[in-house]
Amino acid sequence: MKVSLKIGEIMSYFPKAGSNWKSFSTSNSKIDVLSLKRDIELADTYESQWPYDLTAAGSVPGLTDIEEPPHNQALGPYTPRGHNNGCILKGGRVVFHWGEVDRMDMTFSIAKSYLALLTGIAIEDGLISDIDALVGNTVKSGEFDSMQNRSITWRHLLEQTSEWEGTLWGKPDLIDRNRQLGPNADNSRKGLYRKLQSPGSFYEYNDVRVNLLALSLLYTFRRPLPEVLKERVMDPIGASEHWIWEGYHNSFVEIDGRTVQSVPGGTHWGGGIQISTMDHARVALLVHNRGVWSDKRILPEKWCVNLRTPSKLNPNYGLLWWINTSQSQWPGCSEASYGAIGAGTNIIWIDPDDDLIVVARWINEKKVAQLLSTIVQAQK
Repeated sequence: MKVSLKIGEIMSYFPKAGSNWKSFSTSNSKIDVLSLKRDIELADTYESQWPYDLTAAGSVPGLTDIEEPPHNQALGPYTPRGHNNGCILKGGRVVFHWGEVDRMDMTFSIAKSYLALLTGIAIEDGLISDIDALVGNTVKSGEFDSMQNRSITWRHLLEQTSEWEGTLWGKPDLIDRNRQLGPNADNSRKGLYRKLQSPGSFYEYNDVRVNLLALSLLYTFRRPLPEVLKERVMDPIGASEHWIWEGYHNSFVEIDGRTVQSVPGGTHWGGGIQISTMDHARVALLVHNRGVWSDKRILPEKWCVNLRTPSKLNPNYGLLWWINTSQSQWPGCSEASYGAIGAGTNIIWIDPDDDLIVVARWINEKKVAQLLSTIVQAQK
């Protein structure tokens, strides 16, 4: 469907397929690019403290290294990570990029935010009647049959408030019970037992339940999610052919007579999305423009707004996207900014107020806010 953006709406440049992005002209801008390059390229402190080879290291920092065997065992592949790299876009054009921005790399929980995009497509297609519909109305494979699970809605899964109880791909939900992420979060009780509450009444960052969302979407589309993402999002926005989304060795199900692999919403236990910084930037630009790429609508406009609407139980979390309510997530940055975050740290950050996008890979977790603040201040 062709779309014409009205006066006052976001008017971005949209790069064609390939790597020939137009550069942002700073001649009529206050952006201090030279200082920005110096601050980022010469700051070794921005580099992630994670090992470069997680397989050789034997664990994932902050995740499997604090889990008990056998639940800490990998189910999918890890690939050696790259070095710190990233790009900055203004009006869709490249202001500055550094490092290997075309390198395919693990992205961890940014995959969750991609699942949110696919959910919006499923609703738009009529495969899901409403975000507040019961998942069990669509998914009949048994995961939502119990008393604890039968009242779970799609919103609960997207806001991480489902309180789903069970085991998926050999991983019990207990692994991530009490897991908390975000500003001032206390994650010290991750994996400790607590009594479950009713769905929609407790926020918890639980990767088992996000993987359940991925499986539920697989049953909904009745096709592998990487196929859907490629056809409905990545190809229309001109992404490369090199990104992949891998599942686990045991995450196969039968759908309509064929064996299909379910994919995870991250790389906690291996697998997940491997993608370049510049492909991430294309997805960010699509979301920033409320689902429109050039003159074509790809994602529902209302859904792109819903992604960054604060949830009731966590004002810093929308629908598997992080938001900057009260500037608590990213101090010094616009309260309207939002993004996708993966361990390591990998980040997609969007500031609609300044028409600004940042994609950064393998940033020291303690330096993320400083990096974004440096970029924001370079405009002033």
